[in-house]
Amino acid sequence: MKTEQDQLFTRDFTLVVIGQIISLFGNAILRFALPLYLLRQTGSPELLGAAGAAALIPAILCSPIGGVIADRVNKKNMMALLDFFTAALILSFALLLGRAPLAPLTIACLMLLYGVAGAYQPAVQTSIPLLAGRQLIRANAVVNMVGALSGLLGPVIGGVLFGALGIRPILWVSIGCFFFSALMELFIQIPNQPRQGSGGILAAVGKDLGESWRFIRREKPVFLSATAVLALFNLALSAALIVGVPVAVVQTLGMSDSRLGLTQGAMGMGGLLGGALTAVLGERLRLRRGSVLLLAASLAAAGAGLGLLPGFAPPAGYWTVTAMSFAIMALATMLTVLLSAAVQRQTPPEMLGKVMAFIIAAANCASPLGQAVYGALLERRPAWIVLLGAAAAAALTACYSRKTFRELDEG
Repeated sequence: MKTEQDQLFTRDFTLVVIGQIISLFGNAILRFALPLYLLRQTGSPELLGAAGAAALIPAILCSPIGGVIADRVNKKNMMALLDFFTAALILSFALLLGRAPLAPLTIACLMLLYGVAGAYQPAVQTSIPLLAGRQLIRANAVVNMVGALSGLLGPVIGGVLFGALGIRPILWVSIGCFFFSALMELFIQIPNQPRQGSGGILAAVGKDLGESWRFIRREKPVFLSATAVLALFNLALSAALIVGVPVAVVQTLGMSDSRLGLTQGAMGMGGLLGGALTAVLGERLRLRRGSVLLLAASLAAAGAGLGLLPGFAPPAGYWTVTAMSFAIMALATMLTVLLSAAVQRQTPPEMLGKVMAFIIAAANCASPLGQAVYGALLERRPAWIVLLGAAAAAALTACYSRKTFRELDEG
């Protein structure tokens, strides 16, 4: 007879999953629609890049802070409060739209949206071990799949809604998503095991990051090299895709909003495929070959740039950009999984959360700079030149990474 520890989809875990589906879908369509609306209204890639850069800063800062808070407060209350706050935020944006200057209003909304999302996810992640019992691996797989599917469906459905009805229906749909998710989370019963600590939240975050830095510097300096590779990859290629794909599809190729949603949905599908391939191949995939994955991603970016050359038929260019974006995301996901597994194997369990938070935060610090730079470049240069330049920078990063990946694989 199965005990509750052997069952995954208990009442409380099921409510968490359903709440995640609703909340993450609302978040995904907003992350797609708000930058697109800004680009459509202003026609400025530079402003799009600046908005994306500004939005990432609070996400980077709030993620470790959210992790510390999640250890010290009731997790269901934290999730519900953040969802209620996000519903109120989008309602305020909807009421101010057309009455306040568009660019500052949109950038402020994106910054708050990304910051709340950065603080929200640690509450979900830390609640999983308290709800999943002995089904921890399956529970993490389910939650990660929900996130990936939301990232896939959000742009596709958001693109259709935006193209047919405009921005306001998307705002009301997202408000409903966050509100109902918050209501559902109020009924979740999560064992409350708050951890006491001296000092404030910021002091606790600084202490954790300081411990991570000392461990990496003294015990695993190769982690610093790996973090530098991730930061360079974010700077060279990830930021180029985030800003460059909307500009290429909407402005250079003149495609519809639903077509852009399909392209970004294909990127989400690429992430799913990359994770599935890594799981299937298992130990046959070695991190020492990570530079090959990076080089293949840079070649795919070059292919996307070639698809935007003058004289190339727009439909052919669109499908080339979509296919290459799909490939880049699959390759990037495979590399991310391999890197994460290597760090997990070589880090003591009591240090793992802190070390992973340090690496992710440090690597992501390059993304705001990259998005701002690529936005400015796309304002002044054709998209094909910018993407080919990004591909060349990514190829150099791949060459630089060979020694690092080999050392990390042997560690």
